[in-house]
Amino acid sequence: MKLYTFDAAPNPARLSMFMQYKGISIDTVQIDLGSEEQLSEAYLNVVPEATVPALVLNDGTVLCAVIAIAHYLEEQFPDKPLLGRSAEERARVLNWNHRLFGEVFSAVAEAFRNGHPHYANRALPGPANVAQLPELVKRGRARLEHSFEMLNGVLADQSFLAGDAFSFADIDLLAAIDFAKWGARISPDDSLEHLHRWRADAKTALAG
Repeated sequence: MKLYTFDAAPNPARLSMFMQYKGISIDTVQIDLGSEEQLSEAYLNVVPEATVPALVLNDGTVLCAVIAIAHYLEEQFPDKPLLGRSAEERARVLNWNHRLFGEVFSAVAEAFRNGHPHYANRALPGPANVAQLPELVKRGRARLEHSFEMLNGVLADQSFLAGDAFSFADIDLLAAIDFAKWGARISPDDSLEHLHRWRADAKTALAG
């Protein structure tokens, strides 16, 4: 297997923390998003989607969705499971993975890619040029504030996002909060005590 990634980016960060927690080591190539190496002919020949991370399996299959890579690696490296131990746990983790991607990551991406001058005419990932919509910056930030309040309420009644056990859902939220800080210039308000308590506990669990 070979992993193409860029450690500083949010989606690679999700996978990096997943692999760190499980002790997984894979032959890795860094693709520099700052110099737009993902748009080079050499990389597009491997990953036409022009995104990172991407995992190339031994049979040549290319996985370029983090959730798909995580599910594959969980099967290959089952110790210290992060995707649930029962059907109910797996469903809860996957439910939060999708909610966080749709409600939090996408909100940060709206604010970041539609406001940063580097992404003029590149407001969406991938090889196609897409015009920025500046009004989405404000909307993305408002969505984030609402999501942080919602998450604080959820975490008032449980230790971790998908229940009592640390999971990939918690890793996703850690990555999302970090992305929000530099991408949308928003962090959870100090009043969101349950979210802050969870974040400290999740960082401790990740460190092992």
